[in-house]
Amino acid sequence: MTILLKRVYSPPANSDGYRVLVDRLWPRGLRKDAAGIDLWLKEVAPSAELRRWYGHEPDRWPEFRRRYFRELKAHDEDLKALRRRARSGRLTLLFAAKDEVNNNAAALKAYLEKG
Repeated sequence: MTILLKRVYSPPANSDGYRVLVDRLWPRGLRKDAAGIDLWLKEVAPSAELRRWYGHEPDRWPEFRRRYFRELKAHDEDLKALRRRARSGRLTLLFAAKDEVNNNAAALKAYLEKG
């Protein structure tokens, strides 16, 4: 299974494979025609409440992951589709957060690889 992470503001590359935006909100200042996104899967993004609670506070990261994993259990079909896509080729999860390590796409990647 090949899953990559990339900021949505970085230019698309052929090596990205299938590009999926996994944020609930469309990234500020990004034109849809320039994004190079194959799918916008906002359903698997953290809830608005969880996103606001986390606020990209590093000390909340472990609890954020735990809560987000619990939310992901309600999206089994979407997650199965992402795993199938990752097994058949390269899958790149796109995110807008400035923190390239502790963000919802990184947590989602861990969740997909775990299960």
